[in-house]
Parts: sequence; C-alpha cells; structure tokens
Amino acid sequence: MRIATWNVNSLKARQTRVEEWLGYASPDVLCLQETKLSDDAFPSLAFSGLGYDSVHYGHNQWNGVAILSRVGISDVTTGFDDATVDPYEGDARLLAATCGGVRVVSTYVPNGREVGTEFYERKLAWLECLRDWLARTESPDHELALLGDFNVAPEDRDLWSPKAFVGATHVTEPERAAVARLRDWGLVDAFRQCYADDRLFTYWDYRRGDFHEHRGMRIDLALVTEPLAARISWAAVDRNARKGKQPSDHAPLLVDFA
Repeated sequence: MRIATWNVNSLKARQTRVEEWLGYASPDVLCLQETKLSDDAFPSLAFSGLGYDSVHYGHNQWNGVAILSRVGISDVTTGFDDATVDPYEGDARLLAATCGGVRVVSTYVPNGREVGTEFYERKLAWLECLRDWLARTESPDHELALLGDFNVAPEDRDLWSPKAFVGATHVTEPERAAVARLRDWGLVDAFRQCYADDRLFTYWDYRRGDFHEHRGMRIDLALVTEPLAARISWAAVDRNARKGKQPSDHAPLLVDFA
C-alpha cells in the first residue's frame, strides 16, 4: 500500500500536474493540502476517471484538504470533534477517512507567520488540539497515518541552514515540542525511519532560486502508528514533481507499506 502527501498550493493551478503524478507515482492514497477550493469546486469527477474516490474539506480560496483513494473511503470526518474548540475554526485544515483499513488523516497545520504574534500562539494551540483529538478519538494500537504540511521542521537536520532560520517560525522549540508530543503519543516519523541523512527536504521557497540551490526544509511529514511503522518498506520525496512548469513549492512525500 502506497500512501502519499502533497501540498499542491492551489489545486486549480496544479490540477494537470497532480493528474500526471497520479499516473506515474500510482499511490493508493493521496492526501492533499492547500487545495484552495470550496467543496463544490473540487474536481472529484476528474479523479474518479483516474480510479480514485475522493473527499474534500474546503470553504474558499484558502487552505483546504483532500484525500484521494483507490482502496475505498469510509467514516469521513472533518475538523476536530465537538469536544475541541478549534483556534482556527472554519479554516478547513483537518480531514480523516478510513482507506483500505487504515485511518488516514490529511492535515494542514497553520503557518504561524511570526514568532510572538497571535498567529504563532494559535498555531501552538492548534497543534495541541491535534494531539488531544488524536488521544481522544484514536488509538496508537490501530493502523493510523497522519500526513500533511506541518509547517514545522522537526530538527536542525531538516533545514538547509539552521542559522538562516534563527528567530523564525517552523523551527522554534515550542513548535518542535508540539510535534514531539505527537510522537510521544505513539506516532513514528515514517520518512526518518528510512533515512537519517541531513538536508532531505520537501519544501523550497519560490524565491532566490532556492530549489536549484537546495535551500529547503522538511516540513511535510508522514507520522504513523507502530503497527504501520512495522510495515514500512520504502519512502521517498519526489523532487521531480517540484521541477518544470508551474510547480508547487512542495514536493510529494511517498511511503510504501508491505
């Protein structure tokens, strides 16, 4: 089973590229973030023609998450449960479904903008809500995959230059601690289980030629429970999908499970 995640930074702008990528990468499940579409504008028929069922959670031209699956989709939920007060209510950042027996969650963590702002504090609160929601609604003993753009680089080795990010979001101790608490609950960083090397990235800014100079960050993650982690056979970041005409600033992350 191949599960992938990709922040497409506007599905409308990247529709053709996503369809092409599905054709050659052939994931069983694909989580999308930043679709920037309302539900009624989501191209479910186009994906159906490629053999994928799909669900989408979006409101307007911002945010938006989706799950595409060719192994079935059931038990769909959007956002946190009623027990959680979402600090980014209405932003369409969390979508969950059961696909091929695996509980799959597509998430788009808030950016945080600048350290010390209310957006940064709400990002930390949102990550805490995510951890509490998992603890309340799921179990680390079940097969669960939490994938998406976390807007957090878990360690310095996930940055092209730690010095370049001093004082910036995505790398602060509170943000990293929030992701570590997800791991403490029972999630494994699937990509890191396969690769320990430095400078393996999923995101490169459009500016300054960052992609060609390899000035990137690893902020797109696939966190899985131990029962799934035991079945990981391969993982990769598809840098080719970041090349060419009108790419997203993120590359897809794929994980294979035996």
